[in-house]
Amino acid sequence: MAEVLVLADHFDGTVRKATLELLTLAHRLGEPSAVVFGPDPAVIEELARYGTAKIYAVDAPQDGVHDVIPKAEGLATVARESNPAAVLITSSYDGKDIAARVAVKLDAGLITDAVDVRAGDDGTFAATQQAFAATYTLTGEVTRGTPLITVKPGAAAAEPSPVTAVVERVPVTYSELALAVRVVERSVREATGRPDLGEAGVVVSGGRGLGGAEHFAVVEALADSLGGAVGASRAAVDAGWYPHAHQVGQTGRTVSPELYIAAGISGAVQHRAGMQTAKTVVAVNKDPEAPIFELADFGVVGDLFDVLPVLTSLVQEV
Repeated sequence: MAEVLVLADHFDGTVRKATLELLTLAHRLGEPSAVVFGPDPAVIEELARYGTAKIYAVDAPQDGVHDVIPKAEGLATVARESNPAAVLITSSYDGKDIAARVAVKLDAGLITDAVDVRAGDDGTFAATQQAFAATYTLTGEVTRGTPLITVKPGAAAAEPSPVTAVVERVPVTYSELALAVRVVERSVREATGRPDLGEAGVVVSGGRGLGGAEHFAVVEALADSLGGAVGASRAAVDAGWYPHAHQVGQTGRTVSPELYIAAGISGAVQHRAGMQTAKTVVAVNKDPEAPIFELADFGVVGDLFDVLPVLTSLVQEV
């Protein structure tokens, strides 16, 4: 079977959910392998549990170096040596940055923000993309070089497929450019006890309809009762009501939870682009003509300040 290379995204010994989804997708396309920077035994074990037959271990750049350019150089080195049938990368800010740099280094074609990838009988790979909040569905193929495809979270459900992985060390000599950009300061985000927005199975988001930062408390209460994360629309973020790290949408985070609750969000195309792959969407809005209802599986036409507290109470009673 053809080798399909996945760039593994991990932090503090934990493999990101989106990477596990990519491995499941790669397993359907061919023989999954992974590139890992600064691997540790826990990461190796988790990758093997999700079907990674071969792991290319690349030394991480020195401490304090911003890792986008080094990862691009390391991934390009592995791709040149292994000649995979395709390379899959998570469609995150860093992932798309890395993918673009690798595409230039390999003189290869790149497709971004795919929601599905399928293998053809002739060995080609067809990537499905959605445009204008899923108004249009597109299918494209890379016709030059090794296909590089960035895939949105939620494109596949992560499925364990345990194997015994072979680990191969790949030496990389980083360029001066790769080591030139350094992180001069880090600030630790205050812990909320909630799951990461991109990893959460439940997301409750608030928008312009909340009317102010202090009213996000009703959104947080519902999210906490469901064990979920809190999101926000661009309007709420631009107004300073909630941090940008929680923005869901085209210029924010892409989420794909099992349940997405949109409270006081009209449903502009930019917001829908960031949550349209959620399995179940519930919308709460006073305006029955709000575009969000076109995407919602369940809708409540009503005042969110009446609806959300009732939902929270009902959840807490279960």
